[in-house]
Amino acid sequence: MATATTYGARAHARAQEGTHTDAMPVVPAGNWPTPPCEAGHLVWAETVAGGNYTHRVLARGTELRLTDTHGDACAHLLLFVADRPWERLNVADTVKVQWNAYLTEGQLLLSDQGRVLASVVRDTSARHDALCGTSTLVRNTARYGDGTPQSGAPAGRELFKLAAAKNGLGPRDLPPSLSFFQGVAVRDDGTLDFTGSAGPGGSVTLRAEQDVTVLIANVPHPADPRPDYVSTPLEVLAWRAAATGPGDPLWDATPEGRRAFLNTVEFLAARGLA
Repeated sequence: MATATTYGARAHARAQEGTHTDAMPVVPAGNWPTPPCEAGHLVWAETVAGGNYTHRVLARGTELRLTDTHGDACAHLLLFVADRPWERLNVADTVKVQWNAYLTEGQLLLSDQGRVLASVVRDTSARHDALCGTSTLVRNTARYGDGTPQSGAPAGRELFKLAAAKNGLGPRDLPPSLSFFQGVAVRDDGTLDFTGSAGPGGSVTLRAEQDVTVLIANVPHPADPRPDYVSTPLEVLAWRAAATGPGDPLWDATPEGRRAFLNTVEFLAARGLA
């Protein structure tokens, strides 16, 4: 189809309606072929290609499931409180407050205000990382020859910049991120072993404990020793649910977690949000 004229370009663009690719958002989300819940409750359904990114604002109580469909996804994640982006994921406090550097089911993702942004409610992978952050332009250029977003080896931080800009945030707003589906283990001497993926089909489900802005970059882990840029699709599904409350086993799992939940609910209650 000729696109040299405005009419031709318009006809070509309109002809793409209804086209489906292996990596794209599904709108409305309820059209996802195999929803994990009632289709009417699904609010986000997307497949993120390797070397790409996505973002969304999710309401408190929403559950977000990430799935490594082919075994070589690596979901680098950042969280911001939706209307107060200065409160954001603090990886150091997430590790320090919970006495645990290994993310898995039952862990909380904390801000530097001592409040819970999200909780990990299910995990079938257990190959995650809270120590290394994501890849950078300088490192990817040295390893792969380029790290810009339009290249064949985009760096995670460069993709985060694009996702941040679409939510009114800049490079200075980007803290260290968490990584799901590609892990590391700490040796006795303090150095790291890359543990890689648990294989295709691993998933992790997060529950938003406040209204949050979610940024995700699906790029290779910076400690991945393979010489090639290897990154496979990531499935992203989110559905309406309820925030964690008293009586939930997660609420009382640890004294530190219980205090973080109390801090969160007290703050939200003062604003009429809980």
